[in-house]
Amino acid sequence: MTEDKNKNIPPIFLKEPELITACSRNNRKAQSELFRRYKDTLFLTSLKYCRNETDAEDNLHDSFVTIFTNIKKYNGKGSFEGWMRRITINKAIDKYKIKKPYPIEINNDLLEDNRNLDYNSSSLSLDQILSCVQELPDQYRLVFSMYQLDGFTHKEIAKSLGIVEGTSKSNYHRAKRLLKESLLKITNLPEYHKVKSHGA
Repeated sequence: MTEDKNKNIPPIFLKEPELITACSRNNRKAQSELFRRYKDTLFLTSLKYCRNETDAEDNLHDSFVTIFTNIKKYNGKGSFEGWMRRITINKAIDKYKIKKPYPIEINNDLLEDNRNLDYNSSSLSLDQILSCVQELPDQYRLVFSMYQLDGFTHKEIAKSLGIVEGTSKSNYHRAKRLLKESLLKITNLPEYHKVKSHGA
């Protein structure tokens, strides 16, 4: 009886469980409403993992195709938004992850497990920070976003990217170093010029 009632309710008024059910029946209006509710959140997720806005838009589209195709597999355990975010992240990973192992020198001094970026970015806009993240090389950007921005462990990252934990840790710390230099550069802080002079 409840399901019959919901058929006559415009999707914009449906609660999340009811909207999911409608989407699982390929209700186009319900799918449009789901897209409207979550497109901004998932686009921001895409921006963290993709090189630019164009790639992020493509990733968002591909993610929603997968979401609608697999929505019947969502079993109600855990956050539905979290389920969609994981699909969005995985789509970006599949696009950028390194397919073959690559040699990398691992500095043990870099392997401390620390999520602190060691930089006060409060004076920067989100667009500025995301722009710097997007400029990182693919292998660094993926690891940095997964670890620093989405809270994955290095073990989880290594499994997702097909690398070893030591490489994940090394890539993360190299990403932090590059990102900090970029952030200092755009804020024109004296510390940036010190970094450059010491590196010269």
